[in-house]
Amino acid sequence: MGRYYHGDIEGKFWFAVQPSNAPSRFGAEPCEPNYVQYSFFKDEHLESVKKELDKIESEIDLAKLKKFFDTKNSFNNEILQEAVITQEELRDYADYQLGKQIEKCLQENGECCFDAEC
Repeated sequence: MGRYYHGDIEGKFWFAVQPSNAPSRFGAEPCEPNYVQYSFFKDEHLESVKKELDKIESEIDLAKLKKFFDTKNSFNNEILQEAVITQEELRDYADYQLGKQIEKCLQENGECCFDAEC
């Protein structure tokens, strides 16, 4: 069973890798019922989203991770070890993809609001 987010952007949090509060990393505060509601606004959040994306880019080898996922449709701990990919890199890569969705939404719409399953 997966945990999804939907609204201005949509996707699925990576199972056993990415927590439901991953969007908080980019500067928004959650409101918690059964769903966590996130609201980003271009004037308030775009710079912090870009800053966090830059931070992630400086900490992981995006080219290596992109190449890995371009050639794999599934993975396990053994496959990750062979590829020399840590759980932290995996989480950061998942968060990076989420952050890029938020950034694109903010640039195109001026705001980005979505609910994330807890």
